[in-house]
Amino acid sequence: MIKDKEAFQRLSFLYQAAHCVLAQNPDNQELARFYCHTQNSISRRLVLRQDPSVKRTICKSCFSLLVPGVSSTVRQRKRRNQRRTVVRCLNCGLTKRFLSNPDYKLWSEQPEAWLENHTLASEGAKGQTPSPVQQPLKSSATEKATDLSAKPCGHPASEETAVGTKSREKGPSGK
Repeated sequence: MIKDKEAFQRLSFLYQAAHCVLAQNPDNQELARFYCHTQNSISRRLVLRQDPSVKRTICKSCFSLLVPGVSSTVRQRKRRNQRRTVVRCLNCGLTKRFLSNPDYKLWSEQPEAWLENHTLASEGAKGQTPSPVQQPLKSSATEKATDLSAKPCGHPASEETAVGTKSREKGPSGK
């Protein structure tokens, strides 16, 4: 289960809202900057790590959304036999440089990172045989996660407590 799922949804909403604002009216960069600044302050306050692709599209200095041709310029440079992508913010002038190596992968994209997370989860489950009571609870939790997107007014905490009370009522003694 993802910790702070609601916070990640809020961060995603703010990022998408900033993109929509710039797509509809490129002159309204202040509102997009406000959304990005709010997103950054929430992630810092709750100590949440953002995806590198999101962090690369936000200026660290002025928090404006770096959209090529609208709020930034993108250039390809070659220096010392290394290709680099240089992104320059048009609001504050900050430049970001990224390697353009097509074979390079971020750690989160490498299979070792996924394998490490998978083995940690499976090690925690070793030696434990899931009881029949626990299996329906897991399936109802996944159904609940898919139903939450359909119900914007539902609060997940109240539904989790309802699921937890149902599982407690049906204990191992079958009462």
